[in-house]
Amino acid sequence: MIRPLTLSLTLALLLAGCARTPYPHSEPARCAADSAMTQTALYFGLNRPSGPGITPQEWQQFVDRDVTPRFRDGLTVFDARGQWLGKDGTVAREPSKALMLIHTEDANSEAAIEALRGIYTSRFAQESVMRVDQPVCVKF
Repeated sequence: MIRPLTLSLTLALLLAGCARTPYPHSEPARCAADSAMTQTALYFGLNRPSGPGITPQEWQQFVDRDVTPRFRDGLTVFDARGQWLGKDGTVAREPSKALMLIHTEDANSEAAIEALRGIYTSRFAQESVMRVDQPVCVKF
């Protein structure tokens, strides 16, 4: 028969491997020095509070004039469907775009990302542009 103390210690050792490090991480990413970067995903709603939705042409103009000059090394755009609880307490659903950027973690990248969020919310009367950052290891 297994003793309760032995069982407790065995379970504790097994579960210790399941612990996750919270983000922001306390350890640096384990990447080669030249491959540690940041992945930022930005989520843009395509509905306006009033009036017609943001057209494909308006979106592409935003990418061409505002995004590309700030992230010339490259970017990826995905079609998405967004859902969130609005400030008025109702669930909002809308077509969306997700923009993925891989960049160095520096003041220029930070300023460029925040500029995009500000431009989009202002130009298209949005409540916000959601931002998600995570450390990644990248090889080209």
